[in-house]
Amino acid sequence: MEFNVPLAQWTKNRLLIQWIEEQIALCQPSSVHLCDGSAEEYDRIAHQMTAAGVLVPLKKRPASYWCHTNPDDVARVEESTFICSKHAEDAGPQNHWRDPAEMKKKLLSLFARCMRGRTMYVIPYCMGPLASSYSRVGVEITDSPYVVLNMKIMTRMGQVALDHLGDQPFIPGLHSVGHPLSKGEKDTLWPCNPKERVIAHFPEEKSIYSFGSGYGGNALLGKKCLALRIASVLGKNEGWLAEHMMILGLTHPAGQKIYIAAAFPSACGKTNLAMLTPTLPGWKVECVGDDIAWMHIGDDGRLYAINPEAGFFGVAPGTSMKTNPNAMRTIEHDTLFTNTALTPDKDVWWEGIGSPPPAHLTSWLGVMWDPASRKPAAHPNSRFTVSAKQCPIASPAMEDPCGVPIAAILFGGRRNRVMPLVLESFSWNHGVMLGASLTSETTAAAKGKTGELRHDPFAMLPFCGYNMGDYFSHWLAMGRRLQKAHAPRIYSVNWFRTGDDGKFLWPGFGDNVRVLKWIFERVTDRCEAGLSPIGHLPMMGSIDLSNLNIPIEPLFELHQKEWMNEVQELQRFFESFGSRFPKALMDELHQLEQRINRWQDD
Repeated sequence: MEFNVPLAQWTKNRLLIQWIEEQIALCQPSSVHLCDGSAEEYDRIAHQMTAAGVLVPLKKRPASYWCHTNPDDVARVEESTFICSKHAEDAGPQNHWRDPAEMKKKLLSLFARCMRGRTMYVIPYCMGPLASSYSRVGVEITDSPYVVLNMKIMTRMGQVALDHLGDQPFIPGLHSVGHPLSKGEKDTLWPCNPKERVIAHFPEEKSIYSFGSGYGGNALLGKKCLALRIASVLGKNEGWLAEHMMILGLTHPAGQKIYIAAAFPSACGKTNLAMLTPTLPGWKVECVGDDIAWMHIGDDGRLYAINPEAGFFGVAPGTSMKTNPNAMRTIEHDTLFTNTALTPDKDVWWEGIGSPPPAHLTSWLGVMWDPASRKPAAHPNSRFTVSAKQCPIASPAMEDPCGVPIAAILFGGRRNRVMPLVLESFSWNHGVMLGASLTSETTAAAKGKTGELRHDPFAMLPFCGYNMGDYFSHWLAMGRRLQKAHAPRIYSVNWFRTGDDGKFLWPGFGDNVRVLKWIFERVTDRCEAGLSPIGHLPMMGSIDLSNLNIPIEPLFELHQKEWMNEVQELQRFFESFGSRFPKALMDELHQLEQRINRWQDD
């Protein structure tokens, strides 16, 4: 077997050496590349992919590339994603469960000789700051050079991860596109095997297997697979939280800073909030992370968060200088674009970028785009992969090994009625219920009827590696451990209320800092709040509307009948978790119902 460097010279970790040798014997690649994570390695692989026609260099964005995938390999495949715990009830009703022994048997069959004719890449990577005791090291074996490039951007990859690992255990991940090559067979531009896709997680043994897809969260095993599904189980067992949350720093004009974590389902503005450009003078936002937070209780009793990732894997469509100028500045160079459109002068374009499509545009399918087809030029899930360090408002705290102290936690869905612009929970347990209640209404572009409720508690429904009933109990237990004086306050926000004309009542984007300002003033005891049956609400005049000519009252209208319907819907949803759903949260729901009933009587 041909290695780029001797295996025993690359690492002294005996467990790692043994595991690599086992996967070589199973997958039978033609050669093995042990990744060092250097810039030279990245450039060499990128040039090889360019020569093969997979990547197209972008003339207007230095050190940037465009590629497009197989049309059947464009997004996460939840229907092929499994939790393989020993007992089905431990996976929970929100996950697809498979018996571990049966799944291992299937995987061994799929992976046998799957890398024939290909190079096996071995990628050691660290999730979290290299100096942090909270960080975890994984090793992904893959036959996809595209995965190598993305993992270089998204993680602390290569020799630095090996140094952090030493001789300790690691989280193994085996990935293949599932498309072996016979001798002399020409490769496709985007090899994959959609008919045999499997993304399997084994929480008890802390391992990941992915077969058949080369795209995103299916193939970049450090992201959703390790940083959420496996890490959520680690957090439950070890007493911390792995969450689908962005982290931002918010600084008052006088200089005081707090940190906020926030969970939003898809299409609810999480990345835009993480990179917010404030419209209020003197306020400053810094981005610590846009997608994932690992949160631990510090020695002082406060909750601290690190961002385990080193890059952004952002959705391109809708990103513009109006919606997210900091993201647009971040991707001006050294960025990998996937499934956007390509302009004739070798730049990228997508719907919502803020400029009309140029003539002779190449679509995400790699063919000339026909505007008359009414099909999008860029895939709706097209992406950019870029280092977080390139963000103009990247926080120095991204690399803080201890993490940042979280003062407030936000949950936000897309609701055109019912939920007010912002509310503060009465208590930690009430706040956990807000997270468990997180829902969004489908839009016309989403599957299903417009306005249907889609439950996504904590924005974690696709990413929790164990029974979510137990997950809610874990959040309650974390609250009991936190010192009450230092526990983050919990909020619900909703940027998406609409008027009778169907138009949004709140301007959103940079003006969301006005809500963040009120939250800042609450957690720093600068303002009082009003009491309502559903939580603490801003008092009249406490939301800063300077230079913003909009009525505030419609954003906080509460209707008893709507809230009774909300309670009934939540009761049905909570009951779907059966006996694992914590009684304390059901009690919170019943208390909400009683408050609404009294409110009706008034």
